[in-house]
Amino acid sequence: MKPQDILKAHLAKTITLTDDEFDYFYSHLKPLSFKKGQTIISAGDQVNVEYFVLDGCLKTYYLNDDQKMFILQFAMSTWWASDYGALYSGDLATVNLDCITDTEVLVMCAEDREKLCREIYQLEYFFRWRVNKGYVASQKRLLSFMNNNARHRYEELLSMYPQLYNIVPKKLIAAYLGVSRETLSRLYND
Repeated sequence: MKPQDILKAHLAKTITLTDDEFDYFYSHLKPLSFKKGQTIISAGDQVNVEYFVLDGCLKTYYLNDDQKMFILQFAMSTWWASDYGALYSGDLATVNLDCITDTEVLVMCAEDREKLCREIYQLEYFFRWRVNKGYVASQKRLLSFMNNNARHRYEELLSMYPQLYNIVPKKLIAAYLGVSRETLSRLYND
């Protein structure tokens, strides 16, 4: 499938654009390829773009002072990723974004997104809807951490995103769930 077809199908789940509107939107995106393990955003970077994943898998994560990794998001095909705090505020990145696999993305700069949202109401609606959906997902995840044990969080992740277990190393899934690799192994083998 061509990149524009993947994006068009993704947008069509939420909004309707004319062919001219879509072509104009797509002209503001730049395709890029990254290799497995490649860093896209590092804490301390200036961030002015977001990434639409066409193929592959990214992870957004935070390293604390002890260098312990906390994974905030896995981004697979048709997901968007960036350090949104830095993107929206202009502050420096506090999280990192890198490639779990070889990854193909479309890149959009924040300035273009804002311009497009002013010019095409449907795009403003789409990006607002996406931010709201992301907020709800973050809230659900936080509530799950507060209310559920590791087994429940593991089963929840497995049921929502079974493909992750074929793409993402178990040590990264453990970091996402907030458990040790050994605890994940016990959950995985039970």
